[in-house]
Amino acid sequence: MARKKIDSGEVTFERALNELEAIVRLMEEGNLDLDDALAKFEKGIALSRICSKKLAQAEQKIDILLSSETGEVILKPANMTEDPNE
Repeated sequence: MARKKIDSGEVTFERALNELEAIVRLMEEGNLDLDDALAKFEKGIALSRICSKKLAQAEQKIDILLSSETGEVILKPANMTEDPNE
C-alpha cells in the first residue's frame, strides 16, 4: 500500500505537534494492532521531522533578526514579557 507523504509546507507546526501528540496517546494505550502501530509510528516520525524543521527555521529567522549591522549575531535570551520596543 502506498503511503501519502506529508508535505511540511502544508502543515503548520501547531497542527503537526497536535497530530503527533494524538499519535503518542494512541500508541501508549497499546490497543493498536501491529500494522496500525507501524503506520502511526511512521506518521509520527514524519510529523516529528516537520516540527524539528519548522523550529530550526524559526531559530534561523530569529538569528537573522538579532544580527547586528556588522553581521555579528547578538545572542540574548528571549523574554516574552519584555517590551520589544526597548
